[in-house]
Amino acid sequence: QVHLVESGGDSVEAGGSLRLSCAASGFTYGFYRSKCLAWFRQAPGKEREAVAVIYTGSGNSAYADSVKGRVTISQDNAKNTNYLQMNSLKPEDTAMYYCAADVVVGSRSCLSLTFYDFSYWGQGTQVTVSS
Repeated sequence: QVHLVESGGDSVEAGGSLRLSCAASGFTYGFYRSKCLAWFRQAPGKEREAVAVIYTGSGNSAYADSVKGRVTISQDNAKNTNYLQMNSLKPEDTAMYYCAADVVVGSRSCLSLTFYDFSYWGQGTQVTVSS
């Protein structure tokens, strides 16, 4: 059974940085050359939105306009983990952050930031940014 576990969420001041981690178990990252790995977030009263995705077959990534230039998604096959490095955090980045993974979706859908039907989801890690 596949499990995704997020960590790294915290309360920080505006302008600070955080690195979120998503560790996978029951799922060997390296076995699948092409995976769609993503980070989503959901603030209270708002819909879940895609923040960043990476399609590992090509190494290409995509970011929401709201975080572009401040956020980087990456993966480490050896550690079965992917990361979301977030810099220059803003109060509007406050949300529960979720990681997601899929090994079936193709590159185009993955990188569109509109694909939400991921096979695997984590339980979330809270990020709170104070002004």
